[in-house]
Amino acid sequence: MSVPDSTADTSARFRAAADLSPLRMRTGAATRFTAPGSVTNGQFGLFEWDLGPKGSGPAPHFHKTFSESFYILSGKVGLYDGHDWISSGPGDFLYVPVSGVHAFRNDSDAAARMLILFSPAPPREKYFEALAEIGESGRTLSYDEWTELFAAHDQYRAE
Repeated sequence: MSVPDSTADTSARFRAAADLSPLRMRTGAATRFTAPGSVTNGQFGLFEWDLGPKGSGPAPHFHKTFSESFYILSGKVGLYDGHDWISSGPGDFLYVPVSGVHAFRNDSDAAARMLILFSPAPPREKYFEALAEIGESGRTLSYDEWTELFAAHDQYRAE
């Protein structure tokens, strides 16, 4: 098949699931950087997120430069929409606009899996890698050190 005109782009990118190693967190969660911004020319980032039974997530927070969306693949995930905690299941979706307060957690006794979409795509993998390293090393950060880390990655507490 030929490309119909000179404005068409033939640079699609394929990533095999077998090539994506999960990053494990101290909480027991694991994420795979399915399509980080480096793959999507910064247009969006798509991560797969696995939460173990009773798996904690972040406290309510917001981002100043990107929206975030959650699509539940399996299990039950508690999603915070800035007002209430919503019990969600497979096929449920939550869109969080820029500066929208949100959080997630698994309150159930079974594992859960979801997709997280960031748009546009900041390098969120660096944030999650930092969290995994802190958990693995056992380091303890002060409130101010956490605040600095969060701000470096556009993550702000909703206090």
